[in-house]
Amino acid sequence: MTSLDKPTEDTTADDNRAVTEAALFEAFGGVRGMVETVVPGLVFVTIFTINKNLHWSAIAALAVSLVLVVVRLAMRDTVKHAFSGVFGVAFGVVFAMMTGNAKDFYLPGMLYTLGLGLAYIITTLAGVPLIGLMLGPVFRENLSWRTRNPGRKKAYAKASWAWGLILLGKCAILFPLYWWADTTKFGWVLVALKVPPFLLAVWLTWVFLAKAPPPIDVFAEMEAQERAEEEKRAALAREGGEHGEAPAGGRHRRRT
Repeated sequence: MTSLDKPTEDTTADDNRAVTEAALFEAFGGVRGMVETVVPGLVFVTIFTINKNLHWSAIAALAVSLVLVVVRLAMRDTVKHAFSGVFGVAFGVVFAMMTGNAKDFYLPGMLYTLGLGLAYIITTLAGVPLIGLMLGPVFRENLSWRTRNPGRKKAYAKASWAWGLILLGKCAILFPLYWWADTTKFGWVLVALKVPPFLLAVWLTWVFLAKAPPPIDVFAEMEAQERAEEEKRAALAREGGEHGEAPAGGRHRRRT
């Protein structure tokens, strides 16, 4: 192999960054996932700002969420992000209808954000950072990073800290506004805070993981082990067949 054929450190780093970018795009839904997250809330606050009608605003937001799911199904694409949006909107509609307070449309999502932020922090302190649990299967490494790839575990811990602190910072802004801001102002602030914190957390995750050691493909390891075992069994079978055949002269020895 010539020096030109040998992979360089830059090539390896570029490959790692490309794999990381693709995995993050798949895990977090990419541009469409962000749109599906933002649009229902945007529809709700827009209609409520215009007519102050809670029922019409809630119905429109839920209808938009269902349309997004139908579009996903029609395109035969994964619907996990769209379905999560539908459930979130549905919970918000139920809360708002029960209390008669339009701001309660956003309350389930805020509580979810608070719980998720705490989960990132707690799991990192426990040594099993949540972002690693989420992305391990996407990178085909499962939990191998916990014991076999310490550099990658450190990167997952940094990313989880970033997600946790960003989400808790978002909650520190939204919960006071929930208590004293009017519905329209609160809704627009909440919509404005949907994407930027998310993009910051994803970018920081990409930075940390792109610099980390590459993932250990445990699925490839298992497949290789299975192939080796099959080849070993086949070799033993061939060897046993060869040793089990007696010479023809031994089986049909002529009597004298």
